[in-house]
This record gives sequence, structure tokens and C-alpha cells, in this order.
Amino acid sequence: MLLRRTSPAPRAPRTRTPRARRGLLGAASLTVAVLALGGCDSGPASTPKSAGTSGPSVIAPGKPGEAAETLSAADAAKQRSEDDSPNAADFAYARMMIEHHTQALEMTGLAPKQAASGQVKRLAARIAAAQGPEISTMEGWLKAHDGDKRAAEHRHEAMPGMATEAQLKQLRTARGKAFDALFLKLMITHHDGAISMATEVKARGNNIQVEEMADDVIAQQTSEISRMREMR
Repeated sequence: MLLRRTSPAPRAPRTRTPRARRGLLGAASLTVAVLALGGCDSGPASTPKSAGTSGPSVIAPGKPGEAAETLSAADAAKQRSEDDSPNAADFAYARMMIEHHTQALEMTGLAPKQAASGQVKRLAARIAAAQGPEISTMEGWLKAHDGDKRAAEHRHEAMPGMATEAQLKQLRTARGKAFDALFLKLMITHHDGAISMATEVKARGNNIQVEEMADDVIAQQTSEISRMREMR
């Protein structure tokens, strides 16, 4: 009996999860499905073709009022990878997270002189060392995308996890173990808020750099929350 070898489906490069608002959502799904089926051909074994250079044409839905467009598999993949222009959610996230991180730096700046625990002091130093450069990165991203020239209507007075002025005043006057307990309580809440914001922009935003920054926030601050809960 002759056994036929199935050609493996070509592995596509790692890409972001498509957004519902992206114009090529339908094209992206269709491209993946067609290429996957093409890799499962039950015919005679042969050298698999590259998904970036061959494959059936793809119908890409047009924007509202525009006709659909027929693209080659290669062109569809290229447009899908390049279509990451920032949207309102991306700009709002960058602006709000800069403010969010700035408050965290104010809180961590109190730890060296007011904390009793060496663990709390070291944690505060790690948070400051991570979030300071992140602020610079987000400011640079906004400048590169003309974010400072756009309306700032997305700026919120109250963001998830932000400490109130009364809580900050209490933290500024606390010393020793009282400072440690309040700092951990406020910073856990602060980190939870940042994770919530990062999770939201991953669902609503469109820019790959913003998504990568959000991924970093989620990974790092989730780890720090676990550490802080063990210290309480």
C-alpha cells in the first residue's frame, strides 16, 4: 500500500491579534484559512510553497463606501502586517499611563527615607527603575505620532488604581511599618489599575508598539503584585 505524505502547513510569522476595527479583518481570516488548507493537500509529497509568495487571491473588504479589493496572498499579508496606525485608544492609553506612572514614581520616591522594610525599599527601587524609562518611551511614541498635537479629550481625572490626594498625603506623613503597610496597599491597587488599562488597550487599540508596551506592563506588574502580596 502506498502512503502519501502530507505537506506541513507553512508557519506564519508571529503577528498581533487582529482588531475588530481593522479594515482587513475579513481578509486576514480568509488568508489564514486558505493557506492552512493549502498546506494540507493530500496529493503527492512536494516542497511546500511559501505563503508570502504564492496562494489564492484574497477579497479584502473596502472601507465604508468603497468597493472590495482583490489582493494576492502576499499583498494581503503585507497590508495586514503594516496596518497598525494608532487610533484614539492608543493615544489615550499613552497619555493616561504617563500620568499613572508619574504617580507611582512619586510614591516610590518616598520609600528610601520612610520605609522600615528593606524589601519594600528594594521593591520601590525596582518599580521606579522600570516605570521611569517607560514614561520616556511613551512620551517618545506620542511625539513620533504627533500625539501632542491631538485633542486631549481622552485624559481622565480618575484612572483605575490612582491614589487619591488624601491617600498620598497620608503616605507622605507615614513612617516605618505604617508606611510599609500603606505603600503596599496603595501600590497593589495602583498596579491592578495599570493592568486594567493595559488589558483594555490590547482589546481596543491598533498600534503594535502600544500593544507591546501594554504586554510589558501586564507581565511586570502582575509579577510585582504577587511579590507585594507576599510581603504584607
